[in-house]
Amino acid sequence: MPAGPFELDPPLSDSAPDAMRAFETHDVFNQTPPVVGRNLFDTDPVVLGALEAALDPDIEEMLQRAGAYWGSAEALEIARLANTAPPVLRTHDRFGYRLDSVEFHPAYHALMRHSVDAGLHAALWESDPTLAGRRNAVRAAGYYLAAQGEAGHLGALTATSAAVVALAADSGVVDAWLPGILSRRYDHRSLPAAQKLGLTIAIGLTEKQGGTDARTTTTVAEPAGEGLWRLTGHKWFLSAPMSDAFVVLAQAEGRLGCFLVPRVLDDGGPNAVRFQRLKDKLGTRSNATAEAELAGAYGFALGEPGHGLGAVLQMVTLTRFDSAVASAGLMRAALTEAVHHARHRVAFGATLIDQPIMTRVLADLALDSAAASALVMRLALAFDAATTDAAEAAYVQLMTPVAKYWVSKIAPSLIAEAMECLGGNGYVEESVLPRLYRDAPALTISDGPGNAMCLDVLRTLRRDPAALDAVLEEIGRDMETEGPSSVVDIRSTAAMAVGDLGAARVLTEQLALAAAASALRRCAPRVLSDAFMETRIVGPWRATYGKLDGRFDARGIVDYVVPAA
Repeated sequence: MPAGPFELDPPLSDSAPDAMRAFETHDVFNQTPPVVGRNLFDTDPVVLGALEAALDPDIEEMLQRAGAYWGSAEALEIARLANTAPPVLRTHDRFGYRLDSVEFHPAYHALMRHSVDAGLHAALWESDPTLAGRRNAVRAAGYYLAAQGEAGHLGALTATSAAVVALAADSGVVDAWLPGILSRRYDHRSLPAAQKLGLTIAIGLTEKQGGTDARTTTTVAEPAGEGLWRLTGHKWFLSAPMSDAFVVLAQAEGRLGCFLVPRVLDDGGPNAVRFQRLKDKLGTRSNATAEAELAGAYGFALGEPGHGLGAVLQMVTLTRFDSAVASAGLMRAALTEAVHHARHRVAFGATLIDQPIMTRVLADLALDSAAASALVMRLALAFDAATTDAAEAAYVQLMTPVAKYWVSKIAPSLIAEAMECLGGNGYVEESVLPRLYRDAPALTISDGPGNAMCLDVLRTLRRDPAALDAVLEEIGRDMETEGPSSVVDIRSTAAMAVGDLGAARVLTEQLALAAAASALRRCAPRVLSDAFMETRIVGPWRATYGKLDGRFDARGIVDYVVPAA
């Protein structure tokens, strides 16, 4: 019988000639070994230098353990599995009852378990006295290392950490929920909060019509008695939808309010939070982002109606900082892959790293990665000092949107260039680089895209002009001979941007580059900050990497920023 049009070719029989089975036609050589077994903390001298004052033997040992784990073959494989088997939404069971459940691969739960155990969701709010004055810095270092391993799962941890700010507006709510949030036990069971070993919180602010403009929120909250409200409306992007509760905005009595909506009610039944579908996202595919409807869902008010935007602004300061840190982590991971490849791969009779044009590309990448890492760690230290130092508080206020803007903006282009360094081997999905490249834009968009960051910078300047003075004083001092001209340029642009919103990006980028150079000058050999300033601030505009000239020791820059393991 002739084969049908859809019939597969039959398998080869055991007696088929060896030639038909032969695949071993050549020796495999000149292929770069995988980047595994590298301690991501010990081999990052810029971060070590930036955090020197915050480290003691115990903290250093903890971060070394984190660096060893996220550089291990085990972590690499878990990250791969979590992203190749993305979450699946189950809206109903087989009998037609609503489930509103998202199923995750065990690898995702393994990532969450590890990062919750490390305290990335709770470290800012714990009472451990040994971390006093350095909580933000130590957590930022751990978060940065985790982002190099797998960035998608970190969104749930960021939201949980930031949500505590909103929960604190109601003493009853924070007393009931904070102990579970502070637990370092990951518990993904669907149970009432009081029965859980640990809790995570999601944040859902965006609606279809509003994007980043929370004032257009149409979800409505109505009093339901006994301190409860019933919310009716929708949320267009709700990440980590299997969290134990959601911080959302709703119109209450004509004013915008902030609410905590549990996913499971105290009696064990589901709250009326309906997941419509999961977003088919470009990146961060290990984590789910749902479209949700609130069909009379019960919630607790977090503060008085009318104070919703204030709570949001406090939360997004923390989430934006995390976006900058994660972006720096992705850049570091991509740079490490590119340098590792160049040290092993031979072309035209020499290893790539010994060929001047490649060395200068890698050195140029290393400058941006090092500057981004230095800037976010400088900002972390400012967060720690802000409660007692007005200048540091001003730094946090102004530089959080600046850092988020610049670091997350340059990450995709740096990762793309790193991918090109590997050629086709970097472009295929077996490489980690495609995942890094897809994950990076999410950090640019989330919690306010570039324009929103720049407008926040202008709002800060209008509200508190002294914040710019505090930041520029540090920049001028650290940049030494180059400082005065940079300060003059930034002041001139700031004066222009206050009256011309279209210039806000120019100002924000100038601030970012100058502050990054300042931070790099503090924690790394001067050649790095000199090369960064010459090519990013003093020199002509540049659109691609590899524009370093012969005045700078390109190989020395690469070997310092990414030492051989």
